[in-house]
Amino acid sequence: MSDALNYLIAVRGDALGHYFKFLKDTGKHLDPKTRDLISVITKVHSQTESGFKQYLMRALRDGCTPMEIIDALLMAFPALGLAKIVWATEILLEMDMPEFKPELINSLPQWRDVMAVADIADGEVKRVGCGARTVFVYREGERYKVYDSHCPHQVTNIPHLALEGKTLTCPKHHWKFDIATGACVAVGKHPLKAFETKVEGGRLLALW
Repeated sequence: MSDALNYLIAVRGDALGHYFKFLKDTGKHLDPKTRDLISVITKVHSQTESGFKQYLMRALRDGCTPMEIIDALLMAFPALGLAKIVWATEILLEMDMPEFKPELINSLPQWRDVMAVADIADGEVKRVGCGARTVFVYREGERYKVYDSHCPHQVTNIPHLALEGKTLTCPKHHWKFDIATGACVAVGKHPLKAFETKVEGGRLLALW
């Protein structure tokens, strides 16, 4: 929430509490994906960029696909109008999310070549470009972890310089992640997006 809302809740929580309870109760008979998609549309209607990003990320975490989000925007055309749909699409493009790129948005998960295992030492972390996606790779013995380089908060693309030891810090809002596990260890609560991995013919592959 914004600093302004946090302030109002602190000083008039007795009044605002009823409003937030009402909002929570109105969606209790909807599945999470439907509730999230409606929330995305309401933020586009009001053209609240921070709220749109917040509920967009929640929708993706709850299992909505990028194409379902695009379809929801287009189905709301009679209420939103073209200008607001374009406004939301421009924000999506600025966020530069791999899942929304044309080459990935309709693709089924498949094994992607990441790098030669000989190119990463035990205990080392590397940031690797793989077509439309950039990933962090961590090796621990013969175990490999591959994470999307985008922060799960507002999808900031985290640079390699943000890594100190085994701690990766998003430069935008300072969420911190343990590169060995992907867990968020400070500020936020959502982990890095991890991909299943395997090694074939001396190459590290990841599934997305």
